[in-house]
Amino acid sequence: MAEHRHFELEELTNRPGTYFNPQTEVLVVVDDSPEMDQAIFNLEDFEGADWVLISDESPVDEDRRDELLERFQVTHHAGAAHSPDEEPDDEEEEELEPDDHEVGHP
Repeated sequence: MAEHRHFELEELTNRPGTYFNPQTEVLVVVDDSPEMDQAIFNLEDFEGADWVLISDESPVDEDRRDELLERFQVTHHAGAAHSPDEEPDDEEEEELEPDDHEVGHP
């Protein structure tokens, strides 16, 4: 299922969500909910422009962003041999020696 969570840049721009590139350490948030008056883009300055910078500020709630990143790290821990729904077997069960009175010794 992990391969279904990998996207090319061209793909992610058409799918709302939060994406992270581990090589560049860039986080991209795609939000398709804002509506912009298209009349302003009929100006000659914007013709043929792929993207228009609206602001240098990030409208992302930093606490929520950190929470999402942490949740992803916990559920997709690198090198984990278990699925996110399974508990890890990192702890070995301690073998208990039987008490003398349980074995039939007085």
